[in-house]
Amino acid sequence: MTARRATVAAMPNAHSHAFQRGLRGRAERLAPDRDDFWSWRTEMYRLAGELDPGSMRATAEVTYREMVGAGYGAVGEFHYVHHQPDGTPYEEPNAMAMAVAEAGVAAGLEVVMLPAAYHRAGWDGEDLPPLPGQLRFCDPDVDTFLERVEGLRGWADSVDGVSVGIAAHSVRAVPRGWLEAIAEYSERNGIVRHVHAHEQRRELDECRAEHGCSPIELLEQTGFLGPRASVIHGIHVSADDVALMAATAATVVSCPLTEGNLGDGVFPAMTYSAAGVPIAIGSDSQVRIDPFEEARELETLSRRERELRSGLLAATGDLWRELCRAGHRSLGLAGDPGGHAQVHVDLEHPDLRGIDPDDLPLALVTCASAGVVAAPR
Repeated sequence: MTARRATVAAMPNAHSHAFQRGLRGRAERLAPDRDDFWSWRTEMYRLAGELDPGSMRATAEVTYREMVGAGYGAVGEFHYVHHQPDGTPYEEPNAMAMAVAEAGVAAGLEVVMLPAAYHRAGWDGEDLPPLPGQLRFCDPDVDTFLERVEGLRGWADSVDGVSVGIAAHSVRAVPRGWLEAIAEYSERNGIVRHVHAHEQRRELDECRAEHGCSPIELLEQTGFLGPRASVIHGIHVSADDVALMAATAATVVSCPLTEGNLGDGVFPAMTYSAAGVPIAIGSDSQVRIDPFEEARELETLSRRERELRSGLLAATGDLWRELCRAGHRSLGLAGDPGGHAQVHVDLEHPDLRGIDPDDLPLALVTCASAGVVAAPR
């Protein structure tokens, strides 16, 4: 530590949709009587429909450069804009994913691409066909999806700074058999797997109607949960859901700023912590790109959960480091946080000026912001 700077681990961003940065402001136009997650999703589909490989790369690079400047060092890109707007594959089936990955490398991030399976609009006694805005996300069968993942992995083998995991978009978007096949592929190839789950109560109702259980219970039944698995959001959970996450050594990824913006609900941070479930963070919809603010919001929620000041920070002693550790685990990036990207923080920035150097780990998650990140000398 110098008189004016300290070096800390850069935060891994365990859940990103880079293109959604384009929703800033635009997604807030909807009328109050119909403005919820599902109306927001319609606007997101509209934005996704405007993209091609060139504009996707440009948008992603702007997003990723903002991440680097804010203190992120790695990103897990949960990617599902695969095809042309009418659902026809590009001549290079992974053109969109490659564009995103190249943007991340150009920005200086370690990139983990998480191509996400998508097949249907949901279930109502049978698989519902994709909505028009979903066509470019979808594949006709799981083998076609896995073939494209295999191709992306082969391409990434020759690109420094890029690795590939796999994802199922959600239990709404794919049938049970797809979850089983994706889990088996992940295990066979030793790569991480991610899925959105327990973000909205409607999602739980629909899963119970189709499968007779919660999404996390379904993920456990299909072999999807496990040490390589990350559940994104995990908000509306029961004690049994959390126990399954803990028993299978899965990670939960919270995206506090996005979850607040979408009105998803309150993430039960201390419930997960008490059960020993690792918690990582992500910027998700990019409504704000600031890992310090994400961490502070998570810590604040953990204190409100029990109406005590002893939240995640008190439980971990160094919440920033624990979030880094869980984020690297979620993305399959081995090693201690100190072995990954580092950032310099300005101890004379107003957020940190005057703190005792020994209190820096406490200040990072309670009073710092992306403004404390200093450019390398």
